[in-house]
Parts: sequence; structure tokens; C-alpha cells
Amino acid sequence: MYTQNRISAYLVHVALGVFAMCALSAAASDLHSVYTLQAPNERWVVRALTASNQCPSISWDKQKPVAMALRAPQAVVPARSDSAQSDSKSSVFDITSCEAEWPKGVQSAQVEGVAAPAPPQKINRILIIADTGCRLKASENAFQDCNDADKWPFKKVANSAAKMKADLVVHIGDIHYRESPCPEGKAGCAGATWGYGWDAWRDDFFVPARALLGAAPWLYVRGNHESCFRAGQGWFRFVDALPWTQERNCNDPAHDMKGDFSAPFVASISKNSQFVVFDSSKSSGKAYQSTDPAFIKYQEQLQLANQLAATKPESFFINHHPLLAAAPGPDATKFKAGGSGGLQSVFSSIEPARLFSANVSIAMHGHIHLFEAISFQTDHPVSLVMGNSGSMNEGFAPKVIQATDRIYKDAVVDNYASRSGYGFATMDRTEKNGKDAWLLTEYTPEGVAVIQCEIQAAKSRCHQI
Repeated sequence: MYTQNRISAYLVHVALGVFAMCALSAAASDLHSVYTLQAPNERWVVRALTASNQCPSISWDKQKPVAMALRAPQAVVPARSDSAQSDSKSSVFDITSCEAEWPKGVQSAQVEGVAAPAPPQKINRILIIADTGCRLKASENAFQDCNDADKWPFKKVANSAAKMKADLVVHIGDIHYRESPCPEGKAGCAGATWGYGWDAWRDDFFVPARALLGAAPWLYVRGNHESCFRAGQGWFRFVDALPWTQERNCNDPAHDMKGDFSAPFVASISKNSQFVVFDSSKSSGKAYQSTDPAFIKYQEQLQLANQLAATKPESFFINHHPLLAAAPGPDATKFKAGGSGGLQSVFSSIEPARLFSANVSIAMHGHIHLFEAISFQTDHPVSLVMGNSGSMNEGFAPKVIQATDRIYKDAVVDNYASRSGYGFATMDRTEKNGKDAWLLTEYTPEGVAVIQCEIQAAKSRCHQI
């Protein structure tokens, strides 16, 4: 009897162990993505996306796992009446978004056995991408070949970038581009998922970016494709750094004045430098009237951003839409001013000549699908445009900008480098005379360096490699 009892107890123990392993395996199989993002007030957050209705557990420094908090539940959200595309459909979010704030002093984290990238101890290398998704847009009859790795090279970009050992990855907006169904008979995008739900977000970003999501923490900047009447619902569920609420989820157009205008915040780089993150997602291409509610809202947020910029010696103002840029033309000899007229009208109301406050030495953007590094003789910050990481190219970057050319009022260009092809960039930090100096390198999708720029004290000097 004693032996039989021991055998029975052993079998129960084995069965419980098998059940636990099966439950863990099931939980792990439901898990789709684990990533770390930077949030305001020097905070870092681990996000997990799971097909389960229950949030997974997270283990800090290999301690006892604790449940992650629910950020956004699974849901089917009806198409908005003002959707950007007339063929829009309901958004199916059959994925649960969960999160946990990274505790101070913790060195590692695992979600159901999957490691989350740890916050960097120092930020010496920043990797930058923007405008990454595959454009499917009926209103412009623009249909990119999502099935062709050369014509939509974001996965290639992400895999090459993952090998760069960055301390922080920055995405400067326009993550989602799959707004309309691929036309019948077009092989290049046949079968592509579309709409604003999870399946399009999954295929446009989370699957191709998998290696890079696991390589380093991220800082996300919102683009116009993530405004509320487009892919804003997914933006708030998956990558926004602020709390997800009923008024900040883009489901109801009545709340768009809150949903489309997120408060600016700073993200520290070093003792000398910081990002000032600004949400320009809903900005107009045309100048605002001073009575326009958007003008008033942006002006309030810019005043706050300028106060934040003054808290460190050097700030990088980072938002999606450029203010000082050249837009591509039909060939490399013709171009036009590419700055956002709406933002220029707001920024010039506070800083009439410079546009940016005195502490801003570098302005970083996406939106225009090319690479540009622009330095000025006049008192303007270095302007960097890096919107060439996957979405359909829109023309040729100008090869040369003369001092007599004007991209904004009296701004005089004295150093310019550009590239029309796809790619990504890194910025490496060193200290010179107690101040941060930067080496910007632009790469092809395969990771071949093609342009380098030395940047310090609001000036850049670039050369082809």
C-alpha cells in the first residue's frame, strides 16, 4: 500500500508537471511580440502582444513571474465615418496588448521565456528609421509590391539594422501603410492584408521588424499615418508611450482633439542631450489661421516643448513632418520646399526666424521618402530627414542645394547631402570639449555605409563614402 501510494503520488506529480508545461507552452504559443519602449519621465515599458484574452506573466531578474497589466483588450471596432479611405472596413484587433513598467535597478526581463531588451545604461549609438510600411492606398492609386523584398525592403532594413548593436532604435513615424485592398490581378501585392486592424499592423510592422524589436529598446514618434482617422487605433494599442484611455484610442471622432494631439515629452540621451518628442500627426500642409483650433493646440504644445528643450544644453526636436527640407522633384535637379506649412505657421508665431528654440541643435523627421542632411549658414538647426526605410519612393532627392536656393524664407544652406534610395541611419555619440558630437551614417538596406556626416553645435559636414 505504501509503495502504491508513492507511485500514485509520483504519477500525480508527473501529470501536474506535464499540465504546467503544456499550459506554459500554450501561453508561449499565444505570445506574438515582446518589445521595450521609452516613455515620458525617464520610464521604460515592456509591451507584450498575445492572442490570448489573458495577459502573460513577466519575470524580472529571473524572479517569480507576475502578471502584466492589460493595456487594450481584443475588440472589433467599426469603421470610422471619416476614415481616410472610402473602402475602409471594421478593424479587428484579435490580439491583446499588455504592459509592465520596468522597475529601477532591474537588469533583465522575460515574458513567458522571451527576453525583453533592457533599457540602455548609456546611449552611444542611436539607430533611426521612418516611413517603413508597404503603401496600399486606393485614393492615390498607389500600390506597392509588398511581396517583393526589393520593392518593399523593410524586413531587409530591419534585419541589417538589428546587427548594428544600437542602444536605442528610433522610429520617426508612418509605421502603417496598408489602407486599401490590393487590386485584382496585381501580383506584387496579391494577398496582402489591409485595413487598420491587427492583421495589417502585424504584416506591415511586427513581423518584418521582429529581429530589430528584439535587438534594443525603441522610441516611437507618431506620423500622419497614425492619426485618428487612419491607423490611430493601432498606434494607441501597440506603440504609444502614454496611457491608453477611452478618450485617447481614436475609436470615436468626438474625442479627436485629445486623440490627435499627444503632449510632448523628453527622452534623455546623455547628461548633455535629449530628444523632445512632438506629435505632429494631424498637421496640415497649408498654413493655419491663428483662430484655427489646431493652430491654438499646436501652439500650446510647442510652448511646452520649448520649456522642455531648455532643461538640457542640447535638444533634438523629433517629429514626423519636416519644417526645413527639400521635397523631391521629377529629377535630381528640380525640387521644391518640403517643409510643413501648417507647422511653419505655428512655429514661426513663437520663433519667427529660427522656427525652433535656441537649445534645439538638430531637428529630425521622416515623411519625405528620402534621406537628407542639411546644415545652414543662418541660425537654424541641422535638419535631418530619414523617411526612406521601406515605403514607396516618391521621386528624386536633389543632388545639390545652392546658397541661393531657398527651402524656407531666409534660411541659407551651406552643407547638404541626400540619397533617394532605401535605407536607415545610425548616430554615434562621442564627447568633445565637454559637449556631445555625433557621427551620422546612412546605410543601404543591406547595411552598406554610403554617407557620413559629422554633427556638432548645430552644424553638419557630410561626405560620400
